[in-house]
Amino acid sequence: MPIATQEWEWEIGSKTSVWNHSLNELWSYRHLLVGLIRRNFILNYQQTVLGPIWILFQPVLTLVTFVVVFHKIAGISTGTLPPVLFYAAGIVLWNFLSDSFTGTASTFKENVQVFSKVYFPRIIMPISVIGTQLLRFAMQLLMFLAIVLYYSITTDLQLQTGLWLLAFPVAILLTAAISLGMGLLFSILTAKYRDMSNLVALGIRLLMFVTPVIYPLAAVPENMRWLVELNPITPVFELFRLSILGEGTLTPVHFIYSLFFTVVLLTGSMLLFNKQGDKLIDVV
Repeated sequence: MPIATQEWEWEIGSKTSVWNHSLNELWSYRHLLVGLIRRNFILNYQQTVLGPIWILFQPVLTLVTFVVVFHKIAGISTGTLPPVLFYAAGIVLWNFLSDSFTGTASTFKENVQVFSKVYFPRIIMPISVIGTQLLRFAMQLLMFLAIVLYYSITTDLQLQTGLWLLAFPVAILLTAAISLGMGLLFSILTAKYRDMSNLVALGIRLLMFVTPVIYPLAAVPENMRWLVELNPITPVFELFRLSILGEGTLTPVHFIYSLFFTVVLLTGSMLLFNKQGDKLIDVV
């Protein structure tokens, strides 16, 4: 009698590929992804005095510092926007970018014990970091929108309306994509070279000074503006402020440049992550 053949849903092998996982396989691990996001969020504030209030306390403290140092002391102009609104928009989006990037950049270093014992698509871990930071961002965003609403009621601030509001989620998606792309790339580098972790921490701090977080692009001198415009993150921050507050410097060329960079970075880093992911377990 012929032997019945059995079809496998998936097979674990030693071969690596740039196309490691299908969408169906990733969808089958959706419950793991949700569980990891929940775990990451809870662990961050377990056994702390203020708990999740830290999510709001940190940007508020940073906002006060920025207003005092950069506006009151340094006298950096924020255009026609109130300094509190200008800095709050930059801080909220920058926290999302910075925390997502640094979290995903340490994927292999933080999860080597799990990766070496249990199989699941490696990409689940960095995506769970982005999901956790997205929850934090949502809470900080609500606080920011409350500040915007207060200024719109108590002052003559004119909020953005019309089609520009559609650019608001686009700015958030681009920020998440850039964070994930950079994080995946540096997760491979930090796994191979431990001292790269120090470069990641230093680099993200330096990157803030060439990103319009503490100053508007329009306030940068003409002879130095090219340096800030060369940063593909710059159009995202300008778009974020423009979509809500109605003020920002953005051209179609700069937006297309940022979008093209994001697509290339995310695609390339995901292919490299899938190709090198299993090999790095023996290195870490």
